This record gives sequence, C-alpha cells and structure tokens, in this order.
Amino acid sequence: MVLAAGLGTRMRPVTDAIPKPLVRVAGKALIDYVLDKLADAGVGTAVVNVHHFANQIEQHVAARQTPRVVISDERTRLLDTGGGVRAALPLLGAAPFFLLNSDTLWIDGVQPNLDRLADTFDAREMDALLLLAATATSVGYGGRGDFSLAGDGGVRRRGERDVVPFVYAGAAVISPQLFAKAPDGPFSLNRLFDGAIETGRLRGMRLEGVWMHVGTPEAVALAEAAILASAA
Repeated sequence: MVLAAGLGTRMRPVTDAIPKPLVRVAGKALIDYVLDKLADAGVGTAVVNVHHFANQIEQHVAARQTPRVVISDERTRLLDTGGGVRAALPLLGAAPFFLLNSDTLWIDGVQPNLDRLADTFDAREMDALLLLAATATSVGYGGRGDFSLAGDGGVRRRGERDVVPFVYAGAAVISPQLFAKAPDGPFSLNRLFDGAIETGRLRGMRLEGVWMHVGTPEAVALAEAAILASAA
C-alpha cells in the first residue's frame, strides 16, 4: 500500500495546485519513485489511497501496468495514516504487505531495501518491521529522530526531550494483525506502532544507502543534488 492521501501542508505553496505525491524531483514524480521500487521488488498490485487532489493522482497512475494500481478512495473523509490502511485492508488481503509513504525517497545500497525488509520480516515475532534511516546521513532531515534501535532489531520511541539516531523512513512490512484492535475512523499509525512496542512486536531495520527527506520545497533541491551525485 502507498499512502497518498495527505494534504502536504509543509510543501505549500506547491501543494496548493498539485498533491505532494506528484511533486517532481529530478524530473520524476515522488509517487513514481515509490511505485518503481515496488515493481522492482516484484509487487504486482499496489493500493493507493487518495484524498487531496484525488483526481490528479488517479489520472497519473491510471496507465501503470507494473504494479497495477487499485485506488482506496478517501475523498469524503481523510482517515489519517492508520485509518487509511485499516479502510484498505479488504483490498490488501490477509498476508503481510509493504506499506510506503508516497513521498519517501532513497538511493539503495548493494541490496534493495524492500528486498531486505521482506527477507527479514517474520510474522511469528513481528506485527511490523520499519525501515529506519540514520539521521546523521539523511539528506534534508534536521529533526531529533524517531527511534533508537537495538542490536536485535527492537526499537524504542524517542522521549520528548531526547535525541535518537534513527528516523522512520516511510517504508515497512506490516501484518494485518497489527490492526486487530484498531479503532474506527481517523487515527495515526503511531498509535499502533506504540502498542506493538509495548508487546515487543515492532522491529526496525537500518536503511542501507541514502535517505532523502523531501518535506518542503527547499528540500527538493537537496534531494536532486543527492540523486545527481549518486549517478556520477
């Protein structure tokens, strides 16, 4: 599943006219970077949720064959990250699935990170496996991180006044079991992630390569420079 329903408020004024997933970086829409990575990982069908400028996203992805795109429509009510996935579960099926933000962007290392996530995920021990990027080497990120990461893959959420070394890179493998006790309506995925931390069923894996945080118009140029440098 690709989360593409957000309002993209930090990307304004660009997102006053287009949805954030269609913002171009190095001539390519953000959502196409994500869908192309899913295609490279062998994914045949991607569920994409839509709300803000929904028609533009639908038109953009309509011609894609790999992966084939199925729309989860949130035009009438924005459900936030958790509520959006919960609403799309009937389209996703009973097996674990990739979950990606439509604006996540990274340059892979030797082995593609989605392949690494799929190889590492174990539904017997995990309800979710998050891809985590090192804050020190991320492009365009200036925050205090989201998680600390233990050697066995266990994660701990950053405290209010803490600084931690890893930020959620917007990609994960999720088991539908994570939503077993999820509420109706809008809610954040962080609510479920925190619950899985408490039960010991949330894990993290370090991203290999370079992650780019494209949250503002200014960050687009930084990401383009990183992409250009990687191709040199």
